[in-house]
Amino acid sequence: MRSSAQHSVRIVITGAGAVTNLGHDAPSTWDAMRHGRSGITAIEGAEFARHTNPWEVKIAGQVKNWDPVARIEHREARRLDRFTQLGLYAALEAVERSGINFEQEDRERCGVVIGSGIGGIRTIEEGVDILRDKGQDRVSPFTVPRLMANAAAGNISIRLGLEGPASTHATACASSGHAIGDAMHIMRRGEADVMIVGGAEAAVSPICVAAFNAMKALSTRNEDPTRASRPFDKARDGFVLAEGAAVLVLETEQHAKARGATILAEMVGYANSSDAYHITAPDEGGKGAARSMQWALRDAGLNTDQIDYINAHGTSTPLGDKAEVAAVLKVFGDRARKSAGGKVLMSSTKSMHGHCLGASGAVEMLACIHAVRDGIVAPTINLETPDEGMDVDLVPHHAREQRIRYAMNNTFGFGGHNCTLIVGRYE
Repeated sequence: MRSSAQHSVRIVITGAGAVTNLGHDAPSTWDAMRHGRSGITAIEGAEFARHTNPWEVKIAGQVKNWDPVARIEHREARRLDRFTQLGLYAALEAVERSGINFEQEDRERCGVVIGSGIGGIRTIEEGVDILRDKGQDRVSPFTVPRLMANAAAGNISIRLGLEGPASTHATACASSGHAIGDAMHIMRRGEADVMIVGGAEAAVSPICVAAFNAMKALSTRNEDPTRASRPFDKARDGFVLAEGAAVLVLETEQHAKARGATILAEMVGYANSSDAYHITAPDEGGKGAARSMQWALRDAGLNTDQIDYINAHGTSTPLGDKAEVAAVLKVFGDRARKSAGGKVLMSSTKSMHGHCLGASGAVEMLACIHAVRDGIVAPTINLETPDEGMDVDLVPHHAREQRIRYAMNNTFGFGGHNCTLIVGRYE
């Protein structure tokens, strides 16, 4: 049991919003996850077509057939980079689903923390093209406000009129995990009652595809897009780049109950650590990731026997997947070791939506929330032949129904950034 004295302020989740390649809102994104549907397709877009040389990587997790004007006025949307459009749209959905009315709130007690690993890369690419082809006088005055990594957080706070703590995390693929955890600690310290948190990324762009491919980080399974992202599988050949956003409404339990909000789950633990090892490669033994998990358990006042599900970072890269499994086995031992009858389930929803970089942690929180709320664990699809040493129940192919008390969410980023969140069933 958690110690009731562990933290005097309990933090709960009351709303969720999302825009992903699996769905244009949170419910449809979760529905695709639980049914094992892939959102990976052939890359589309004029920005790719105008390059005459053939692309070695031709697949990604693009958000297609989505129009931001359903929630964002057309004129405003034109002034925003795509990552901010995604983030603002998801935030407005989360607020709507939470039922909170900021007209009735103390706005100085309400804030925003949003993560993005890349920020407005599309705006940067467009600006460079205009500068080169048309000259400096044609560069838009909106370029800087669009490309800033904090543009999503800023526009969300402006749109909702939130005057409390506001910041942005840019810790590569751990960005939105850090954003959620930092906001939780802000609220525990008594500095806010409500925080809008999550991540947004729109890095399926020519320079990002070319750069990640130059690192040999991306899958080139172009002929079979839906089977390209295959975490922990022996035949994996890299991650699939994706875009998207997910945003949550966090409240103190006291505040949520006072307004009669529906509580989806409880945030109970957070920690981060550094590998201090290499700028892109993980520590092979997973030591930094293990510390992050151990410290998050300590923060939550939990032991390893109380964690029933881990949403893995699980990117589908040869080094990353092995390091993460090593870290999990280091922390959980036989509790997670499948060959010893371990009870911990672990899956990677990136097998379906690909790698949303800085937005990954927030997108994957949807799977954790529904795991503890509904007792359904999303699967790892495309897991046909687990690689050597993957001695964990990785929930292959199909969702699993099981009562989940606490779920752990891992996100690890370039630079050696490790982040672990723990969410619990609210009772």
